[in-house]
Amino acid sequence: MPREVFGADWEFLPRDEILSFEEITRLARIFAGEGVGKLRLTGGEPLLRSGLPGLIRMLRAIEGVDLALTTNGSLLAAQATALAAAGLRRVTVSLDSLDDAVFRAMNDAEFGVDRVLEGIAAASAAGLPVKVNCVVKRGVNEHTVVDLARWARERGHIVRFIEYMDVGHTNGWRLDDVIPGSEIVRRIGAEMPVEPAEPNYRGEVAQRWRYADGGGEAGVITSVTRPFCADCSRARLSADGKLYTCLFATHGTDMRARVRDGSSDAAIASTVRDVWLAREDRYSDLRSAATAGLEKVEMSYIGG
Repeated sequence: MPREVFGADWEFLPRDEILSFEEITRLARIFAGEGVGKLRLTGGEPLLRSGLPGLIRMLRAIEGVDLALTTNGSLLAAQATALAAAGLRRVTVSLDSLDDAVFRAMNDAEFGVDRVLEGIAAASAAGLPVKVNCVVKRGVNEHTVVDLARWARERGHIVRFIEYMDVGHTNGWRLDDVIPGSEIVRRIGAEMPVEPAEPNYRGEVAQRWRYADGGGEAGVITSVTRPFCADCSRARLSADGKLYTCLFATHGTDMRARVRDGSSDAAIASTVRDVWLAREDRYSDLRSAATAGLEKVEMSYIGG
């Protein structure tokens, strides 16, 4: 979260405006009943939420869902064992460079890259499969992409390189800062030959590339240069109960009010269906000067 926007005096949400674990679980169960098969805890930073293993245990009790978590890794070393014991299936860690100075420049973080690497090692030791997400920004970290790919390959982790996106309106995004996924693949392939791999499922956001010698895979997420709006199957529920049908959304549907006003599960499920069936989100397809000026919800609020 940008320090110049969210300073020490920023007033965050009162606790009673945030969904309780019971409310989150109720909504997750309703979503699962409507066909959702994957749940991901994200943020902001989900490991800041106290008692998180308790929520994981509650969500794991929902039949037929796969449960994962996305984190910046800063608190993962201390919590990995408890997360795995609670029933978490896998973890995705944001890691934009192995170079500490570059990492700090990308993230404005008050912790170094070693802390994230310790978290990844702890997650692996706890039996959690690890994926790594790396946002690539021109002039900042593209020269470290191959080193990160090699590091992940040697350790059996899948790394996904993400084109720098205009999520929200505070990150100063410019199209000139975007490194196309095709360029990322070329850089990696020049050092470690790769070949395209089929998607694991329809709607998978990452384009998969397999190392030609069989030594694992990497991926690129190309929301800017090759949008995938037509196959998008993701919805997002914010901490205060807003339902969003696009990462670049400008508004959400208040599910917290429906949970707290006595609405039945069937009525809430009907709202979910109505929202999903009415969606017309095509931001990445339509990206232009006009759409770039929209007051979109911030990544720190909506999650990845």
